[in-house]
Amino acid sequence: MTIYDYEAKLLNGETISLRQFQNQVVLIVNTASKCGFTPQYEQLQAMYERHKEDGLVILGFPCNQFMMQEPGDDLEIEGFCRLNYGVTFPMFSKVDVNGANAHPLFRYLTKEAPGVLGSKAVKWNFTKFLIDKQGNIVKRYSPQTKPTDLEQDIAKLL
Repeated sequence: MTIYDYEAKLLNGETISLRQFQNQVVLIVNTASKCGFTPQYEQLQAMYERHKEDGLVILGFPCNQFMMQEPGDDLEIEGFCRLNYGVTFPMFSKVDVNGANAHPLFRYLTKEAPGVLGSKAVKWNFTKFLIDKQGNIVKRYSPQTKPTDLEQDIAKLL
């Protein structure tokens, strides 16, 4: 299994296969609009702009499981991201990342890349998963890890 075996729904309602990101380095991030880490959108967008021509894609998955910090609908989320942070990387419909209703992609990511002390659960918004060009998980990063701190790891994969 790789991330290419999964589908997800974009904010515009279109369901796409993650297979379309083959041969690209992928950074998957669970996001939220009302979180202390929300300003990371700025660094994520800047990194995307710097490296998209080299083969980096960032995929944002809004999640409302952590203190209800993503209460909006898809249209509100899209507007917030675009207007406040100029986000142009693909953003998906709101998903659960933990529990019985977790999106299958996040079940896979958390199983294959457990967090600190082997915990599989995503602990908070802006947890990041780095994926190589073959769709394999390389590393999981905590919400506190700034996107700019990932650039060396990303550069090695590009």
